[in-house]
Amino acid sequence: MLQGIAFYVLAAVAVVSALLVVTAKNPVHSVLWLILTFFTAAGLFVLLGAEFLAMLLVVVYVGAVAVLFLFVVMMLDVDFLRLREGFARYLPLAVIVAGVLLAEMVMISLATVTGGAAAQATAPAVAGPDASNIESIGRVLYTDYVYFFQAAGIVLLIAMIGAIVLTLRHKPGIKRQNVADQVGRDAKTAMEVKSVASGAGVTPEDLV
Repeated sequence: MLQGIAFYVLAAVAVVSALLVVTAKNPVHSVLWLILTFFTAAGLFVLLGAEFLAMLLVVVYVGAVAVLFLFVVMMLDVDFLRLREGFARYLPLAVIVAGVLLAEMVMISLATVTGGAAAQATAPAVAGPDASNIESIGRVLYTDYVYFFQAAGIVLLIAMIGAIVLTLRHKPGIKRQNVADQVGRDAKTAMEVKSVASGAGVTPEDLV
């Protein structure tokens, strides 16, 4: 009874927060609603007994991806008012495309359940009593899906580099470090000998 109440509460919060992600006018608020969606989805994983997936959802998505989205949204100088100018004009087309995609997903799901591989599945595979969830997931992830795991890492690396490139701003008049010039310098360019008269001292012009 208590698990059923927790499921419906978490599911309702997840659906509402997911809708607010795409309907919020402020992009920062959208990211915050996205974090709430991840947390509630992690709670649903805990109810299913997949505590390892719940931990990954919180650590990876909330702790890294959502924070990265937040910083990118805050640092990018995007004119959101200009982006929303054609929203009403393209809304009917967007509704049609969304309806087509929804119909395709429903058709694929029904075909998979009735005549696909899922039709022969009677119950989910259960790990042995001596194997934990982490061990079972690790065996499958690093044996059968190791190449997909590596490909996902490459995609995340490309996304991280893209976020850095998009948020990098070169402002004029700011001194920046040039590693190539520092490493390739020699004694002639690194130091300069000044001839100063004895007892005359050193002026600021001599140091330039």
